[in-house]
Amino acid sequence: MATRSDDARTVVATNRQARRDYDILETLEVGIALRGSEVKSLRAAKVQLADAHAKVRDHELWLHGLHISPWESTGTHDRPEPDRARKLLAHRVEIDRLRARVDQERLALVPMSIYFRDGRAKIDLAVARGRSKGDKRRAIAERDAAAEARRAMGRRAKGMD
Repeated sequence: MATRSDDARTVVATNRQARRDYDILETLEVGIALRGSEVKSLRAAKVQLADAHAKVRDHELWLHGLHISPWESTGTHDRPEPDRARKLLAHRVEIDRLRARVDQERLALVPMSIYFRDGRAKIDLAVARGRSKGDKRRAIAERDAAAEARRAMGRRAKGMD
């Protein structure tokens, strides 16, 4: 299921609901601390990203709600909890800046995608503002209007209109 792009990124999972539910203001690439069998599960794309969110606690960045299914052949003594909080790896300056911005502007830290870059698991973490139901409807209407305009321009360019 993983896809490969030009910049040596192997995308494992994307959070498609995030673009619908949030206005994305900024993104940041961070690493994630995983245990051995979690890396195998991640490479097999056995991950659910939809309910995940990040929090800053004690000058550290933690990811909650990420579900990585246990690897089948891992013994019961070494099997990590599938829904445990996982530490995100970023510079202290970036973490403090994110914490200040999230606290002041009432924003959320939402993971957009998980991928491998040069063999290391990375997460695109977005600073986002939640949308209300009306905002979501307005965004859908704008997207549909833009698509209709592109179709009309295409028909006109082809001489069909």
